[in-house]
Amino acid sequence: MLPLEGIKVLDLSRLAPGPYCTMLLADFGADVVLVEEAGSGAGRRAAVAGREDEPARARRAAAFNALGRGKRSIRLNLKDERSRDIFYHLCRDADVVVEGFRPGVVKRLGVDYETVAKINPGIVYCSLSGYGQTGPYAKLVGHDINYISIAGLLGVTGWPGQPPAIPVNVGADFAGGGLFSAFAISVALLARGKTGRGQYIDMAMSDGVLSLLTSTVAMMVQSGRVLGAGDFLINGAAPFYNVFQAKDGGWFSLGAIEPWFYENLCRAMGREDFIDHQYNHEKYPEIFAHFREKFRERTRQEWFEYLSQWDICAAPVLRLDETMDDPHNRARDMRVELEHPDAGKVMQVGIAPKLSGTPGNVRGFAPVPGEHTDEVLRSLGYEAAAIGQLRADGAIA
Repeated sequence: MLPLEGIKVLDLSRLAPGPYCTMLLADFGADVVLVEEAGSGAGRRAAVAGREDEPARARRAAAFNALGRGKRSIRLNLKDERSRDIFYHLCRDADVVVEGFRPGVVKRLGVDYETVAKINPGIVYCSLSGYGQTGPYAKLVGHDINYISIAGLLGVTGWPGQPPAIPVNVGADFAGGGLFSAFAISVALLARGKTGRGQYIDMAMSDGVLSLLTSTVAMMVQSGRVLGAGDFLINGAAPFYNVFQAKDGGWFSLGAIEPWFYENLCRAMGREDFIDHQYNHEKYPEIFAHFREKFRERTRQEWFEYLSQWDICAAPVLRLDETMDDPHNRARDMRVELEHPDAGKVMQVGIAPKLSGTPGNVRGFAPVPGEHTDEVLRSLGYEAAAIGQLRADGAIA
């Protein structure tokens, strides 16, 4: 049994944060129905419709769409009243709606929380946006880089005197947005079990990122100074919490914050005289210089094997391809391989939370857009002739 079996999710989102949120829910058993575009608004998908190779091409594309795994897909033109009626029908027995449009769009389409809650008061409705539904930035467009800028994460990333280091878009899109939304939805579902009522979730990615910086802000408040890029303990100022280049050009990370780990590190690096200077900033240039020189004596893997014997927080900085082949990640089932009829064996990232009683499961590939339109409509009582007419009129696809 999967813990979210019986939970039905309608996913109106398009870009990465919403699909990641509903992928997490699907991995634990939720029936996620993607409500995708139909008609002229479908953009490039509509432009290529009708090509002889389109079905096979779409299936191959779906094979590599990990965020869509384990979901079903229907295509509705929500600007069409008949399609909105179909959506309303789906909402009657749904548990969750997720949308990622700019504030105001779902209201114009007539699929906003107020409308849906009248149909189903128990619905948990999550609006996931960059800056939220309120506040002076609510109407602004943005992407991960903008949200982590407003939230302060980009301002503490990098090195002093250098431009901020732009991380891959996990901070806002996936952690502050998708992951926080999945958490909020789960909390709201638990609350519904107690109150019998659904509720609205206003999830801003900028809010999520700022929440991730809770401890960092507390450090700033306690110290009484603004923390900048590369100038405090855990973002590059300390030699014992840093990265160093090895003999083979690879990089290696150290995280020896605790005094006993730092002591072990100093002994391993052949400089016991550094032990009493962990927080002596005047000594840092000398410690940095020694560590940089020392790390050039061995390869990255040799350092990993050596330092692993010393009870030190230390690990090689892996490339993404190396990460997917790493023996620990494999042992933790964080690499899964699925067999696809068109694409062959496809690798995906596995499920992070390891539940002992009701573990998650990667339940197949992403659907082709609209793959389950007829199936879903038949489950709502639509006859074949009515489905054909809706398709001919562009209400569905």
